[in-house]
Amino acid sequence: MDRYSELVAFLQSARSRSFSAAARNLDLTPSAVSKLVARLETRLGVRLFVRQGRTVALTEEGQRYLPSAEMVVEAMADAEAHGEALGEALHGRIRIHTMLTFARHQIVPWLPQFLQAHPGLSVEFHIAPQYEDAFDKGVDIAIHSGALPSSSRVARKIASSRWIVCAAPAYLARHGTPRTPDDLQQHTCVGFSFVSEWNVWPFRAMDGTTYGVRPASVVDTTQGEIARDLALGGFGIVRLAEFHIGEDLHAGRLVPVLESYQDPSKEPLYLVYPNRKHLSPRVKVFCDALTERMAAQPWAR
Repeated sequence: MDRYSELVAFLQSARSRSFSAAARNLDLTPSAVSKLVARLETRLGVRLFVRQGRTVALTEEGQRYLPSAEMVVEAMADAEAHGEALGEALHGRIRIHTMLTFARHQIVPWLPQFLQAHPGLSVEFHIAPQYEDAFDKGVDIAIHSGALPSSSRVARKIASSRWIVCAAPAYLARHGTPRTPDDLQQHTCVGFSFVSEWNVWPFRAMDGTTYGVRPASVVDTTQGEIARDLALGGFGIVRLAEFHIGEDLHAGRLVPVLESYQDPSKEPLYLVYPNRKHLSPRVKVFCDALTERMAAQPWAR
């Protein structure tokens, strides 16, 4: 009997509050997740969830059982990490959950050199614009920016990056340069199509107060890389992270606008990993390489 699968199904269902959502995260069917949880409940002799239509909620017994289940799953991951350390050479696959913009501009440039130095390693990217807890699906680390949801995971700040309002010189030559944030309403802007604080562009007023402007975007996208491509083509004005467009700014392909109103605050970049005592050697060597490169903040020349 695979008791570990029962625990993973229980934990994922507790976090997502849905057997269907848990099934998607685990690449199982909802009925399979329901059966795993039911089998666990039968073995324990208690109900762990209250079924409420399409959602589930932990019972009092389920809430008491949750910390123990988390400890067991983390201990299993810890044991695997120790097992990997028994071999002399680094080997295995590193599964990374991150944004397309960060993967393409801050990992891919040095990844071939890293893999050449560690021929026993391979990398698998799980790309999403926002953070999600995918560790129960086999992800080893996550790299994301901005506010993270409260959880038992370990989040370590590895860098920080400004957001820059900018456009291509060709666009500004055709349409003029906005002089105040309110002028953005008369310009073509590109935003994000998901609910995010990134859709409100913060600016600093002359008196030092900060206020937000939500431009009327002509195009919305889930991927910042599409917004960058549109901006580079002279389509409109964007607000993107400096780690994403730093090279474009330095080369003059994109030009900052409204600099006197620029919000000086920086958004943190986090390295997230499961709450365990020991990272596996294959993951640790990657995290060390990433941290070293992020400390230099190569985009902020």
